[in-house]
Amino acid sequence: MSLFTIDHKKCAKDGICAAVCPLGLIRINENCIPEPIENAGNLCISCGHCVAVCPNACFFHGILKTETFEPIKKEFNIGHEESIQFLRKRRSVRKYREKVVPEDEIVNLIENARYAPTGHNSQTAEWHVISGKEKVKKIAGLVIEWAKWLVENEPEFATQMGFERFIKKWEGGEDAVLRGAPALIIAHTNEKDLYGPKTCTIALTYLELAATSMGLGTCWAGFLQLAVKSYEPLQKALGLPDGHIVQGGMMVGYPKFKYARLPTRKEPVITWGK
Repeated sequence: MSLFTIDHKKCAKDGICAAVCPLGLIRINENCIPEPIENAGNLCISCGHCVAVCPNACFFHGILKTETFEPIKKEFNIGHEESIQFLRKRRSVRKYREKVVPEDEIVNLIENARYAPTGHNSQTAEWHVISGKEKVKKIAGLVIEWAKWLVENEPEFATQMGFERFIKKWEGGEDAVLRGAPALIIAHTNEKDLYGPKTCTIALTYLELAATSMGLGTCWAGFLQLAVKSYEPLQKALGLPDGHIVQGGMMVGYPKFKYARLPTRKEPVITWGK
C-alpha cells in the first residue's frame, strides 16, 4: 500500500507538499505529480503537513484520516493586537470559586493540549486528572509532608524555598501549595522518553492558554513537581502507570476574581548573531 495517493485531476502540480515534508519523503515525478520516495511508509512521522498544506484537498494519506482535516476558517483568524492581548491577559490564578469543573470541560482542555508540537511528532504526553477539592487537598497534604521532611533533614534548601512559610499557612488552614483548586491536571510520560519534559511543558502551555478562552483559571503546580521526584508516598498516591513520571502539573478552576489591566514585564534582552 502506498503511503499516499493524489487526485491527479485536482492537483495543482505546485510541489508544496514536497516542500513542507519535514523528512523529505515526497518527490515530484516527471509529470509534476507528488509520489513517495522509497521506504517512505516506514519513515513517515504522520505529522500531516502534506495534507494540511494542499490547497485543493487532493492529497490522501494512507495512515492519517484525511477526512478529519477540517478547513481553516478564516473568519476565526485574529489580528496582532488581539493576539497580544490574549497572551498578556493570561494570569496565574491562585484564588478559585467554590465550583466544580465539569468533566467535559477538563476533557476539552486536554483535547486542545494534544495539538501542541512534539519532537518528531511523538505525541507521548498522557494525562492524569484529580477532580474534587478534597482529593486535590490530600495531594497538597502530601507535598506538605515532604516539605516538613526537608525542613528537618535539608534545612538550608528548605529555607531557600521558603517551605517554613508554606507549612505555617497549611497549619493555619490555608493551602498555599495547590491553592484550594477544584481540579489538578498532571501531564506524564514514560521515564525513558527523551522528549517527555519538553513535550509536556509545551502541552501544558497550550492547555493553560485554552483555559483562558474557556473562562477557566490555571496555575503551574511547581511544588508538586518538585516533591513527586523524590517522595514515594506522593508517587503512590498519584498512581501513574508503571515507569511513568510526572512532567508537569496544572491547577484548574473558575477564577474568583477578574483582572482589569495588563501587567507589563521586563524588557527582553536580545542579541543578534553576526
